[in-house]
Amino acid sequence: MKLSTKGRYGLRAMIDLALYSEKDPVSICSIAERQAISESYLEQLVAKLKKAGLVKSIRGAQGGYVLAKPTADISVGDILRALEGSLDPVECMGFDEEHVCSGSDICVTKHVWKRINDSINQTVDEMKLKELVDESRQVRGIEPTDASCSQK
Repeated sequence: MKLSTKGRYGLRAMIDLALYSEKDPVSICSIAERQAISESYLEQLVAKLKKAGLVKSIRGAQGGYVLAKPTADISVGDILRALEGSLDPVECMGFDEEHVCSGSDICVTKHVWKRINDSINQTVDEMKLKELVDESRQVRGIEPTDASCSQK
């Protein structure tokens, strides 16, 4: 399985948002500057994260984005699925009840694919955004504040 830039950049953006939005909403501009991500691309990612209920927007002069849930309630799997869709590296009709696979009864490889899929999903679901934020603070010595952006 290979994640696209959507998943990689989106996870970085969520960590950044969690780090810097504790006191005030964070602007797309400030996340883009800190993470070296294009603002327009980041806007697309945040829209998907908002649709998934992971971030919310605050309107007004002091507006921006904040997390919609506590970091302990957001898994890496939640973030990646919101941006990438299914994380299953193998689509096998053998364990999909809605579809029929003619060789399902005698296929032993379907068990391999199921174990791989389950393992990946379990791993990303067990990793919480809180862990990544705590580690980031420790590694970088970051204090929660929002960087200022140049206004356009």
